[in-house]
Amino acid sequence: MQQRELGNSGLRVSAIGFGCMGLSFGYGPVTGHQDAIAVIRSAVEQGVTLFDTAEAYGANEELVGEALAPFRDQVVIATKFGFRNGDPKQGLDSRPERIREVAEQSLRRLKTDRIDLFYQHRADPSVPVEEVAGTVRDLIREGKVKHFGLSEAGVQTIRRAHAVQPVAALQSEYSLWWREPEEHILPVLDELGIGFVPFSPLGKGFLTGGIDAATRFDATDFRNTVPRFSAEARAANQALVDIVSALATARNVTPAQIALAWLLAQKPWIVPIPGTTKLHRLHENLGAAAVTLAPEELDDIGKAIAQVPVHGERYAPASQQMVDR
Repeated sequence: MQQRELGNSGLRVSAIGFGCMGLSFGYGPVTGHQDAIAVIRSAVEQGVTLFDTAEAYGANEELVGEALAPFRDQVVIATKFGFRNGDPKQGLDSRPERIREVAEQSLRRLKTDRIDLFYQHRADPSVPVEEVAGTVRDLIREGKVKHFGLSEAGVQTIRRAHAVQPVAALQSEYSLWWREPEEHILPVLDELGIGFVPFSPLGKGFLTGGIDAATRFDATDFRNTVPRFSAEARAANQALVDIVSALATARNVTPAQIALAWLLAQKPWIVPIPGTTKLHRLHENLGAAAVTLAPEELDDIGKAIAQVPVHGERYAPASQQMVDR
């Protein structure tokens, strides 16, 4: 697996990371414990070195800690703080004392002596980001954290935080069907030397071509609450998947590989973190690192998808309110 540096942080990771959330949280039934461990360890064996989790993802930190314990010095573990009692439904909480509490709890759950990348999960308007950055800076000085990150943060939040403690990476959604970061976020990250870790790089599964208007999600799958995944929106958004699928067929690769290769081609400091519960999908996703899109192909993709307006918001209203602008 090729390696990339997240901005100017000195933090080098595999070109494609692994988002662990879906093994424990959000996408329906929890994956069996041993099956989940097998997926994570297979990712390590295939060269993945960046693994993403959070206190808010149920028992995910414990799972990640157990799975990666034999490989701890070979991998980078990223986790997150920022919700009251670790529960997004209870609202935001990035008070300094809460950040410290989460750090100690995450260290125990992850069975480690340091957190390689500690993200603020969402900006908390009740706590100045300077206090947040200062608290993480102190944790870095104490050796409990190695690098500071932000998630779904806006331009001014990024600048203010970076002035106190250099931000190694921003984690936000970015994909062929959510390109908003290109306008303001990517230029600031480039200017400040901050890496970008796109989550949902496959559009929460939609860009794989395996979901259509007739798909029914498990009752516990959060996509049931996402406007972009209503049956009507999926039907309207199918035109984008058709474009990606046609490009994939022409290249003899899969739609997921086209979507991930497109992201990798945007900037050398972008490291997407697709997640999966299936070993064959993991192998497929990681194969995207070997897919190189020529400039003319990237141009054709850009022109094609610009003609397809995406329907539906990417979050339910309550979650949308937590996105920093």
